[in-house]
Amino acid sequence: MKQVVLITGANGMLAKQLEKALDKEYSVRFLTRKKTRSNEYEWDLHSNYIDPKALIGVNSIIHLAGASIASKRWTKERKQLILSSRVDSAGLILRELQKRNITIDAFISASAIGYYGSITTDEVFDEQSPKGTDFLSDVCFEWESAAKAFKTSGVTDRIGILRIGMILDEKDGALSKLIQPIKYGFGAGLGSGKQQMPWIHIQDLVRLINFILDDPKIVGTFNAVSPHSITNIELTKKISQRLKKPLFLPNIPKFMLQILFGEMSTILLEGSKISSQKIIDTGFEFKFEQIDDALDNLLNKG
Repeated sequence: MKQVVLITGANGMLAKQLEKALDKEYSVRFLTRKKTRSNEYEWDLHSNYIDPKALIGVNSIIHLAGASIASKRWTKERKQLILSSRVDSAGLILRELQKRNITIDAFISASAIGYYGSITTDEVFDEQSPKGTDFLSDVCFEWESAAKAFKTSGVTDRIGILRIGMILDEKDGALSKLIQPIKYGFGAGLGSGKQQMPWIHIQDLVRLINFILDDPKIVGTFNAVSPHSITNIELTKKISQRLKKPLFLPNIPKFMLQILFGEMSTILLEGSKISSQKIIDTGFEFKFEQIDDALDNLLNKG
C-alpha cells in the first residue's frame, strides 16, 4: 500500500510538477481552497477549516502554500497575507493533527533564500549564516519556526526545510517574466546588474524534495539552489542570446524600480551567493548545475 503524501499549495507550479514525480511511489493528496479532483480536499484559513478526510492515514506533509511575493506591491495588507498564508496555514494543519492525535513521518516545508536578507555582498551564505533584517527574512524566520513546531509538539520527529532560490521553469515563474521584455526588445539589467540571482531548475527542486522525502536520515535546513550562481546582467545576456534578441537598452536604474515596485524592489535589486554544499554532502546530485544547461533545457535552444 502506498504511503500518503499531503501537499499544500495545490495550484502552484511546484506542486503540479511534484505530483507527477511522486505519483508512482506515493498516494498524493492536495489541500486546496476549491476542490476539483478526487485527490483534493478543501481547507479555509479564514474559517480554520480542513476537511478531516485529508488527514486520514497521512504519512508525510509537504507545505508549499504561500501568497506570491512578487505579484503585487507590498502594502500593509499584502505583507500580512504573505506572512499568514505561510505561517498561519502551517499552524492550522498542526492544530488539526494534534486535535486528532495524528503523528506523521515527516513534515517538509518550503522557505526561501530571503532568510538571509535582500543584500548584495561578497559573502557566501550557508545554512549557519544569520537571518537578515528585512521583511522577507522575518517572514522566512516565522515560516521556518512554524515548521519546527511540528517536531517540538511531537507530531513528527523529522523536519525538512528548503530555502529555495529563484525557480526556473519553462512556462511559469521568474524565467517567463525575464523572457517577456527580452522577447519584445526591451530587455535590460536591473539596477547595477551585479546582484547575484541564486537559482534552481524546477526538475532539480522536485528531485530534491523527493530525495528528502525518500530518505529518513535527512533532516534539517538546506539551501535549494544550484551550486553555481549568476548575476542579473549575466542571466539577462544569456537569455537574450538564446532568444536571438539583442540588448540595446541600458540597465533600468535603481530609483525607477523603487518607484515602480516600492519595498518589493529589493528582491530585484539585491542578491548574494548562496551555498548548496550541505545538501550535496548528503549525496544529492544536481542534474542542472550550470545555467547554460538549464536554459538550453528550458528554452529548447540547444
